[in-house]
Amino acid sequence: MAKAQTIARTIPFKTILARAEKRKGGPKALQKLLPPKPDPKALAKFPDDRILAEMTRRVFSAGFAWSVIENKWPGFEKAFLGFKPSKLVFQPDDFWDGLLSDARIVRNGAKITSVRENAAFVQEIAREHGSFGQFLAKWPSSDQIGLLDLLTKRGSRLGGNSGQMFLRFVGWDGFVTSQDMVACLRDAGLDIAEEVKSKGDLAKVQSQFNAWAAETGLPYVHLSRICAMSIGENRSLH
Repeated sequence: MAKAQTIARTIPFKTILARAEKRKGGPKALQKLLPPKPDPKALAKFPDDRILAEMTRRVFSAGFAWSVIENKWPGFEKAFLGFKPSKLVFQPDDFWDGLLSDARIVRNGAKITSVRENAAFVQEIAREHGSFGQFLAKWPSSDQIGLLDLLTKRGSRLGGNSGQMFLRFVGWDGFVTSQDMVACLRDAGLDIAEEVKSKGDLAKVQSQFNAWAAETGLPYVHLSRICAMSIGENRSLH
């Protein structure tokens, strides 16, 4: 009952869409700023090594200038053996210890360890579902918070924004609780904190996006991006 009341108080998405179109120069201009519509078939074919690579990129980018990680990325690929989970899970401790002094990468011990743990995580999910991409392709957007919870519990350092950005960059259809997007939700009438961290607030965000998806038929990634572009300064990727 409480969730229904929360959603009932929020403004319809068409109001947010109209505001975003006005801010960005009209419907056609706004459409050009939206990412491609998510393709579950393409996601299902996403190789496990690229899944692990994207996990690693998001983990190392957290709290770091993304440009630094991007500039070093060719070195990351070589240092981590092309992110092949089947190779990495069998590497001895000496291999991982050596990376702590490897100038090709950012030498953060906890984040290096996360690659080892996430290689095992990716391999486990692949054994259970055929591949990590197939697993993601079957997970419904209406339960993103369940998927984020799984990434947090079974993966390493994939909680919070890192998990959301990982899903966004591999093409899974979901929202990102960026500063602008959350400001949009609060402006629309959703009772959540300025920084969405609690499970309760995440549940409210999920319910609102489920309602907007039913109202509009739009993918969640478009709802998220349009919402963010309707307000604020659009500081980052949404």
